[in-house]
Amino acid sequence: MNPNNTQNQPNFPANTYRGYRRHDFQIGENAVIVIEPNNPAPGQRWVWRAEFFDAFPVFNLEMLGRGWWIAYMNVGNTFGCPSAMARFDVFYKEMTGKYGFHKKPILEGLSRGGLYVYNWAAKNTDKVGLVYADNPVCDFKSWPGGKGSGPGSKGDWEGLFKCYGFQSEEEALAWPGNPVDNLAPIIKAGIPIVHSFGDADQVVPWEENTKIMAERAEALGAKIQLYRKPGCLHHPHGPEDPVAFADWVLAHVLE
Repeated sequence: MNPNNTQNQPNFPANTYRGYRRHDFQIGENAVIVIEPNNPAPGQRWVWRAEFFDAFPVFNLEMLGRGWWIAYMNVGNTFGCPSAMARFDVFYKEMTGKYGFHKKPILEGLSRGGLYVYNWAAKNTDKVGLVYADNPVCDFKSWPGGKGSGPGSKGDWEGLFKCYGFQSEEEALAWPGNPVDNLAPIIKAGIPIVHSFGDADQVVPWEENTKIMAERAEALGAKIQLYRKPGCLHHPHGPEDPVAFADWVLAHVLE
């Protein structure tokens, strides 16, 4: 998988994915998928998708066409909890150490994937090239908690309690570790952030998530690049113009 280090190439079969080579393997108990571009860009640059591999992949396909690898590790429906973040640490070390990928991937978080990418970025500011969040959950009180204008998800709210080890709803509501609470270290590190969102999203209302993040970034003296999709709901994800979107990403991602 690492064209620069054949000694460390994993011994697993390659399948195909939308015209590209797909590598499937395990890191511990977690399934990993890595998609190889046909003409890799220098430096083994990669997009790390946190959740929902192959869901609305317009950005990923655009980046594959530009020579970027796409990587995903399945940690289950764990809402960016601390144990999931520990497994992310192992994945990052494997990708950058054993296989020689670039030290600063793009973190891509769709929907609840926003919890994963922001929680990991806040703890690993020296390991992130850019954060791309798409209709992201930035506060689990909004979703799955349903404590704002959205309906939430009762089953996911109960599952989140188990993942985080909360003993009561009061404990969950007082949790200080949501992305809306921990934006400062990401801004201080100068990590570029871009959100694509539908302003009619009723599942993960943008006013309770993206809007709050943008306002807090501005209060910290920075700016989140916003791509607003008027009248769009939670689905479909992805930028309306993936070419222009990828142009912006590549012009701002940290080297």
